[in-house]
Amino acid sequence: MMQEKELLQFPCDFPIKVMGYSDPEFVGTIGRLIREFDPLFDPQTIASRPSKQGRYEALHVVVHATSKQQLDSIYMALTHHPMVKVVL
Repeated sequence: MMQEKELLQFPCDFPIKVMGYSDPEFVGTIGRLIREFDPLFDPQTIASRPSKQGRYEALHVVVHATSKQQLDSIYMALTHHPMVKVVL
C-alpha cells in the first residue's frame, strides 16, 4: 500500500483567506472562531481589506497549525459560518 506524503510539516504557520459581507463584527467574529482551534491566536494580527465598492471584506489570517486535523476543523468551521462566503 502506498503511503501518503505529507505536504505540510507541523507545527507551521498557515495562511487562510476568509471572505464575507462587510460587517463591523466580521473581523472579531472570525478572530473568536479561530481562537477556538488555536488558543494562542491573536485577532489583532488579522489583516482586512474591503472590496472596491465596500460590500465585501477579505481577511488574511495566519494560524499556527499543529495538525492536519486542526486545519480541517478550522476550514469546516469557517465554511459553515453564516458570515463567511469563501475560504481559501
